[in-house]
Amino acid sequence: MRYIVLDTETTGLEPAQGHRIIEIGCVEVINRRITGKNYHQYLNPDRDIDEGAIEVHGITNEMLEDKPRFADIAEEFLNFIRGAELVIHNARFDVGFINHELKLLDKAAQPVGEFCTVLDTLALARKMHPGQKNSLDALCKRYNIDNSARDLHGALLDAEILAETWLAMTGGQTRLSLGGKEEPGQKRVSDRRPLTTDRPAIKVIRPSELEQKAHQQRLQAIDKASGGGCVWMKPQTELES
Repeated sequence: MRYIVLDTETTGLEPAQGHRIIEIGCVEVINRRITGKNYHQYLNPDRDIDEGAIEVHGITNEMLEDKPRFADIAEEFLNFIRGAELVIHNARFDVGFINHELKLLDKAAQPVGEFCTVLDTLALARKMHPGQKNSLDALCKRYNIDNSARDLHGALLDAEILAETWLAMTGGQTRLSLGGKEEPGQKRVSDRRPLTTDRPAIKVIRPSELEQKAHQQRLQAIDKASGGGCVWMKPQTELES
C-alpha cells in the first residue's frame, strides 16, 4: 500500500470565505517505510494572508509573490497523490481546502475522495486516546517523536513529523535508511518465522499430589488473610461476570 502523509498551510480557516492554500507538503510511505520521496510547494494565493494565520505558520504575503498558483502545479500534485491513501491530521480541514482549489479550477472536478482514500489521524488518536489531548504536538510527546524543530507550522515539516507519529501509533515505525538496513533502535514489523512441523513436542511438567496440596493450603491462607479476597479461590464464572 502506498501512503502519502499530507499537510497544508492556508491564508485562513474557511475556504467558503475565499481562503486559499499557500503551502503543500507530502511524504511518501511504502510498506511502512518513509521512502524519502516528497512533494513540497509554496503557492501564491492571489489574496492577503490573515494575520492570525501568519502567526501560526510564519508565511507572509511577500514570501509568496513569485510563487506559482495552484493551477500551475495541480496536475503534478494530483499525479503524486493519485491512488494513494492520504494520511492527514484533521483531514476534514486539508481535504476541504484541496477540494475547494480543484473546484476553482473546474466546477466539475472530482473531489479528492474519488481518487484517494483518506485516513484521519486525529480521529484515530481520539479513538485510541479518548479524553486526552490529541494535537500533533501532544502525540509527539506521547510517542517520543522529536518535534523540536517545529517552532512554527510548516506543511512539509508537519507531514514529516506526522509520518513518524502515525507509524508509531500503528505499530512501530521504520525510518528511511541507506542500504536497506534498519537504523538502531527501530522496531521490525514484518519479520515472522513460521514454526517447523518437525519441532519436538513441548514437555509438560505436572504438579505432584503433595505440591497440589501445598498450593491449596497457600491459597486458603491468602484467602483468610484477605477476608475472602483471594481471586484464585473464586469460581471461573464469578471472575468473568
